[in-house]
Amino acid sequence: MADRHAWRVLVVDDEPPIRAELHYLLAQDARVGEVEEAGGATGAVEKILAFHPDVLFLDIQMPGTSGVQLADSLQNLKKPPVIVFVTAFSEYAAEAFELDATDYVLKPVEQSRLEKALDKVEAALTARKPAAAAEPTRRIQGERNGKRSYIPVNDIAYIEARADYATAYTQAGGYLVSDSISTLERRLASDGFLRVHRSFLVNIDDVRDIEVLKPSGLIQLTLERTGACIPVSRRRAAGVKKQLGLA
Repeated sequence: MADRHAWRVLVVDDEPPIRAELHYLLAQDARVGEVEEAGGATGAVEKILAFHPDVLFLDIQMPGTSGVQLADSLQNLKKPPVIVFVTAFSEYAAEAFELDATDYVLKPVEQSRLEKALDKVEAALTARKPAAAAEPTRRIQGERNGKRSYIPVNDIAYIEARADYATAYTQAGGYLVSDSISTLERRLASDGFLRVHRSFLVNIDDVRDIEVLKPSGLIQLTLERTGACIPVSRRRAAGVKKQLGLA
């Protein structure tokens, strides 16, 4: 069965022996899946529309439409293939890279040089992939009265640091959590938790009142479900105000 992650590659060159040699060399690399060939720009366009290649190995000098002209026209595609130019003439290099070509390989192509080009292709294809969205943590493990529980994150009003571990407070009480508050800050950022003090991580949705204490000017947050009053450190005050829409 073909690897669905392997690349689809199209080789475009007007000389059949060169296409065949490049086809053979490409097939030696495990990252390459199907390889198709075209002898010119017209055939290449047909193949691109039907085959949807990930990568295009493209000769520059061809009868009629040149490789550079073809590459330029492909920039209008929603998902243009990654392009590697293959030619016997090094003077075209500058023009090729102006078209955002991933690499420029001189004929005759050697396996070692082709592998370097494929490494660049891999980097280019990886860069095109959208970054995976952080998966929100829905529950965290805690311990209360000697019993382990999985606490729904939405039930947590705030978390207080306790040396290398922490206590997560819900309306039902506190749960000992083995992670540090810094680790929990990273894990729970996408769930609406904000570090307001070196010792406190607060569920923003649980904030009921915001009070400026006099004469210090420090901010204090009162939470809805637990009634806890949480101090905001001076260093974090500006960020907290921004998050709460006060800045």
